Amino acid sequence: MKEQTVYTVSQVNHAIKLMLEEHPGFRNLFVQGEISNYKAHSSGHKYFTLKDKDGVLSAVMFRSDASRLRFRPENGMKVVARGRISVYPKYGQYQMYVADMMPDGIGALTVAFEQLKQRLYEEGLFDPEHKKPLPRLPQRIAIVTSPTGAAVRDMLRILKRRYPVAQVQLYPVLVQGAGAAAEIAQAIEAVNRRGEADVIITGRGGGSLEDLWAFNEEIVARAIYVSEIPVISAVGHEPDVTISDFVADVRASTPSNAAEICVPDSMAIREFLRNADSVLQGNIQEILTNRRLQLEALDKRRKLRTPMGYIQDKRFELEHVTGQMTAAMQQILAADRQRFVEQAAYLDAYSPLKVLARGYSVVTKEGQVISSSAKLRKEDEIFVRFAKGGAVCRVEQVKRKC
Repeated sequence: MKEQTVYTVSQVNHAIKLMLEEHPGFRNLFVQGEISNYKAHSSGHKYFTLKDKDGVLSAVMFRSDASRLRFRPENGMKVVARGRISVYPKYGQYQMYVADMMPDGIGALTVAFEQLKQRLYEEGLFDPEHKKPLPRLPQRIAIVTSPTGAAVRDMLRILKRRYPVAQVQLYPVLVQGAGAAAEIAQAIEAVNRRGEADVIITGRGGGSLEDLWAFNEEIVARAIYVSEIPVISAVGHEPDVTISDFVADVRASTPSNAAEICVPDSMAIREFLRNADSVLQGNIQEILTNRRLQLEALDKRRKLRTPMGYIQDKRFELEHVTGQMTAAMQQILAADRQRFVEQAAYLDAYSPLKVLARGYSVVTKEGQVISSSAKLRKEDEIFVRFAKGGAVCRVEQVKRKC
């Protein structure tokens, strides 16, 4: 009887792992499913499950592969994952090691665009109150774009035609491919750091979503957001919309439109100044005419033509008023004098001295007038006043009745 081989658990797991990894169909496998139990580990690895209505498949995506994703995986998202099937020997669990992943039905870039747009919107980077107004007459303009291509030529041509007095500084950067977003962000930061512009235009000509992707990167959006200098986003054609358009202070439909928005038309300014000059001259002429008419009217007035005659008239008026005031004052004084005489006669008639002159006298005691003998006592000292002079007397007898 043949002896039965006994395997350890580890041996079985490693054997299965080897079988799966050597199977050609499991080395580069595409699996369609819905993400569930998604967990992003602090190490950068992503752990999740792919499922459909009949089964589930454990999956892991290591940090090096996950860093290349253009979108953020979420639970419930339908995706197509590419990778290999193998076994983790320690637990004897087979799983899919995902190397790449894309949303099922829509492109990864579209998903990444919508996810970043929503996140930045919630952070407030698109809020209108953060938008800065463009300067009306910019003297220095910075253009952050590719130094080649029709877009930059169109912008330079329009700026020179519309507003030739402005100084235009080109900051050449990549606008497509690896490293483009970082160059754009660094150029915007450099313009702010040096203070070399009153306004910044950043953008490029049209293209596919992939071509325009540098202006959908978060690093560019945040550089535009923190810029102290107003930024005009000018990416692609009018239907093209990027994250930069939402964050920028002003969105232009095309690079050419950005140049038109950025500066005023010098011809329109000249026409405005000519009209303003004409209006001012007309207003000044009207003012001078009115002042001339006023001067002529003043010249015809007598007090200006013959000032001494005017002064003489006023002197006559003053003398007349003075005479009236003098007469009125004399009448007042005469009336007051008459009242004074009448009051003096009245006081003289009722004067106590008049009574004394008729033989009467006034008796006082300690300065008080004595009108009754009841106020006197024997030996009281009294003063008797006559019409002329007086006498100090002593009471020897008081009579209550006379």
